[in-house]
Amino acid sequence: MGIFLWLFFVLLVLWLIFWLAVHVTSGLIHLLLVVAVISLIVHFVRGPRRSTV
Repeated sequence: MGIFLWLFFVLLVLWLIFWLAVHVTSGLIHLLLVVAVISLIVHFVRGPRRSTV
């Protein structure tokens, strides 16, 4: 899996933890979700990386 896909999952899990456990109403927590979605889009737009070994 690519770095952007890992970043998506990590940020999504962080967002879910904060949303469920803390119920943060700040806009900052939703910024994590936006960054996660952007990283997922970048992952699919770039496609899989090929090794040149």
